[in-house]
Amino acid sequence: MTRAGTVARSPLPDEVKPGGTLSEDHPWRIRLVKHPKRFESPFFQAAKRTAHRILDEIDDADLPYGPRPVAPEGWEMHHGGSLWVMTAGGWRMYRARVGIEWSMQFCADPPKIDRLRQDAADLVAAFPETLPALARLGYEEAEQLLRTPVTDADGVEAWTDSLFNACVPMSRGNHQGILPKVPGEHHYPWPVKGADFFRFDDFQLWVTLPDGTHGAVTPVDRRGSGDGHVRLVLAPEGSQAADTLAEAQDRGLMAVLPPNSSAALQAFAEQIEPGRRSASGPLAPRRSRGNGRSSRDR
Repeated sequence: MTRAGTVARSPLPDEVKPGGTLSEDHPWRIRLVKHPKRFESPFFQAAKRTAHRILDEIDDADLPYGPRPVAPEGWEMHHGGSLWVMTAGGWRMYRARVGIEWSMQFCADPPKIDRLRQDAADLVAAFPETLPALARLGYEEAEQLLRTPVTDADGVEAWTDSLFNACVPMSRGNHQGILPKVPGEHHYPWPVKGADFFRFDDFQLWVTLPDGTHGAVTPVDRRGSGDGHVRLVLAPEGSQAADTLAEAQDRGLMAVLPPNSSAALQAFAEQIEPGRRSASGPLAPRRSRGNGRSSRDR
């Protein structure tokens, strides 16, 4: 592999500087360039302002994705398909079939985006208090957005930056974080990342693998079974475990790590006695508080 646009004797030899090029003997090139300056459209400004007003009305226990961020971090709005409705119990957010990332709008086929609009309109129609509630918050364009077919790029842009797509509220970490700190939705597949919002608090989904990379594991049986094996469900490309995981998936098998593996001991660390050499066995009695479960419930 050759590199152009980099400086010899770089302290970071594997890093390609902005504006550099990666290439191989096979004729391909990738240019690394800066993002064009991002601006907030009027559609997104209105949607984001409304989302913040909605969040101010929601109790902490009803927030969709984790606790309310503490200042100065604040909420980040993810273009993830945010279908906000007013129910009998207050504001709720459902996820659309797919979300449209801001950059993805430029490959979006208007008729396919219009299907998302129709889905949203059907959902909102089932909660008739939604449009009046949004109007009270100043988002009077909601009804027009839901009723106007998406037929061109302007319509795609309006829908992409609307309250019904662009306002999934997340902390910075859950939005775009990277392990070993916090795994963000932008960097980790949603079928795995989503478990962060429903897993037991004392189960560690993300673990450090033997080669120092980070992966995700799940139990192989229900809580209380006493089985300490874990199934590897995510390993970063290029890691030692990636090929094994890919082979398992190709053959329709599971990649399972034993109860005495470092991954299993990390995953169940808060459920077992300190110093135990296997994750199999009953839940440590002193760790059963707060789960409403007995020591046999792991």
